[in-house]
Amino acid sequence: MDEPNFEPQIGIVLAINTDMLITWGANFRQYRKGEIIFKEDSLALFYHQIEEGSVKMTNCNEQGKEFIQGIFEAGDAFGEPPLFYEGVYPSSAVAETDCTIIRLRKESFMEILKDDPKILMDFTRTLCKRMHMKAIVSRELACYEPEHRIITMFDLYKAKHKTTENKRIKVPYTRQQIADMTGLRVETVIRTIRSLEQRGELKIESGKVYLTA
Repeated sequence: MDEPNFEPQIGIVLAINTDMLITWGANFRQYRKGEIIFKEDSLALFYHQIEEGSVKMTNCNEQGKEFIQGIFEAGDAFGEPPLFYEGVYPSSAVAETDCTIIRLRKESFMEILKDDPKILMDFTRTLCKRMHMKAIVSRELACYEPEHRIITMFDLYKAKHKTTENKRIKVPYTRQQIADMTGLRVETVIRTIRSLEQRGELKIESGKVYLTA
């Protein structure tokens, strides 16, 4: 049976100016696709921000099934909540593509927040938005059928990539990734996306999903 055990984090952007990070001692690190950036349950010692590429936050259960907790893109920060309470990472971070990450030691990150109240406020506001979104999505994924879960995920992606122009938005995720992001079987995702296309709620071209802006 399909189980709603994923809460996709694709709607809230959080980042610090790259030049400021470098001034405070940050350095760039290169990762190949599939390489682990940090592991679940490891102590959070660095602030991470994506310069190029994408990163997924993921967990695996005892049967080896992967649950993608979030996919983050260039300009996004990821894995920062444990920095605030000297905790461990609740998920592993894995390079979804070849990527460049700028990394800053936790102590310097905290000094930035102390030095610049606006950045601190931005982080506080964004973290609260993420918590609010997580609560809403958790409720919806726990109560609704596969179609609603997939539509919710697409709506979150559209919210992050909205444009003032009436353009279509390409969903960059594979059917397997969508399944891992919604706690569904890939067969269920394929069937549901076909149904949504038949109703005119999205378009499929060359196997890619496109959403109306």
